[in-house]
Amino acid sequence: ESDTASEISFQFNKHKKTPSIGSHSSDMASVSSVSGSVLSVYSGDFGSVDAQGTVEFALDYDEKNREFQVHVSQCKDLAVVDEKKGRSDPYVKTYLLPDKARMGKRKTSVKKRTVNPIYNEVLRYKIEKMVLLIQKLNLSVWHNDPLGRNSFLGEIEIDLASWDWSNRKLNWYPLKPRSLSAVNGVDHRGVMNLSIKYVPPGSLGKTCPKNPPSGEVHIWVKDVKDLLQLRPSGVDSFVKCYVLPDTSKKSYQKTRVIKRDTNPVFNHTIVYDGFHTEDLKDACVELTVWDHEKLTNHFLGGIRLGLGTGLSYGISVDWMDSTQEEVAFWQEMMAAANEWIEGLLPLRSL
Repeated sequence: ESDTASEISFQFNKHKKTPSIGSHSSDMASVSSVSGSVLSVYSGDFGSVDAQGTVEFALDYDEKNREFQVHVSQCKDLAVVDEKKGRSDPYVKTYLLPDKARMGKRKTSVKKRTVNPIYNEVLRYKIEKMVLLIQKLNLSVWHNDPLGRNSFLGEIEIDLASWDWSNRKLNWYPLKPRSLSAVNGVDHRGVMNLSIKYVPPGSLGKTCPKNPPSGEVHIWVKDVKDLLQLRPSGVDSFVKCYVLPDTSKKSYQKTRVIKRDTNPVFNHTIVYDGFHTEDLKDACVELTVWDHEKLTNHFLGGIRLGLGTGLSYGISVDWMDSTQEEVAFWQEMMAAANEWIEGLLPLRSL
């Protein structure tokens, strides 16, 4: 029932209590680095300063050059970070949400020793107007620390779909504390429709010709709905799969690319063998969706199926962070051997 089926061996050294992370880094590095940039909208916030003050800016869209422009003018009455010296070194940073990974951040220069910085700078995004209108602008102000321990000073978030584009004047806006939705990465990235099954070692009986000598995890990626539309023509998407902590080539699998479709149907099955029942407590199936382009692929969202304990084979790992829905899905599979478990799980920024 699927267009392709892959079978991968999944083996760990049970004697060494360390994950078998191989030297192959290119694919997994791309997952880690892009996930990092996705989260970097609030990374490096070491300060505990309350947001205060205002920021003056204007928005415009240049139809001729297909360019979104954020005119950052100045800020007033920002919080003081270094109270002993009575100083802040502020700069302004912008993202387009929820597509932080693709569009990247823009930021102004740093103005030193002032809580009333003047910038008069334009931050630019090359983007189609119809794509821009499904984004939100996140504009935040930060204190720049030489050691990278930057402090958050306040933000404002604007829904560009409801923005009055005839308003090109500079206006003042109050800076607000960080929104919980942005801190927790709650943004709609689409949903994945899939089924999973665990076949324990020898569970199919001796008479079955396909009875596995070791356990198998079957992953059937059916389709994804409501992906981010990065271009007017849609998105060219594919799904990557790893069984963590193994990030070697043996663990890596991917589907074919579905072009120009925000609701792609993959119908792709992957089988990982070498699973013992106890491995299910320590392993994590990571499925990530990517937009394919010639020079680089862009992260769209993903899920992690596991127990979400934060531990793998006794070692603390940040990728063992499954949500309640993902944990419940994995537990249901563990409790129902040889049965397909169906699920519809929201993609997240990981």
